Amino acid sequence: MPKPVIRRREARDLAEAAKVLTAVHESDGYPVEGVEDPQGWLSPGGLLAAWIAELDGHVVGHVAVNSPQAEDEVARLWSKKSGANSSQVAVLARLFVVSDARKGSAGKHLVNAAVSYARANNLRLVLEVLAKDAAAIRLYERLGWQRFDEATHTFSGESFDAACFVAPA
Repeated sequence: MPKPVIRRREARDLAEAAKVLTAVHESDGYPVEGVEDPQGWLSPGGLLAAWIAELDGHVVGHVAVNSPQAEDEVARLWSKKSGANSSQVAVLARLFVVSDARKGSAGKHLVNAAVSYARANNLRLVLEVLAKDAAAIRLYERLGWQRFDEATHTFSGESFDAACFVAPA
């Protein structure tokens, strides 16, 4: 499988990324929220940067880095554990890759782009991943992320167990 091209997301990529998100939701159940308004979900408040993975000129994956928002329990937990203030922390979010592009390491390359951005901006990246998303957990662990806490993700009255990870220092 060819290596995907990873680049900063541009406005022109949003519609195609939203379609890919919807397809990933249908196949994997990720995300548990956001598919009613995928373009809005891909552009949350606090968005600092986003990247897409593309193969043959088509979007096959996405990742974002956000500043911590009030609802980001993972950032609060990391700040409490590490003593970092919110200006030193960012949240890796909105990572998804279509199944056909996973063998080409698109997810790894997207995460590495986000980590590089965070390091260049003196930010420590954290993330929350649902316990049901075992493949994502394996990816983060392979890339050296450390689990530091557990959390509960709540959406539409449903609660989901989640793991909290921090990027390698």
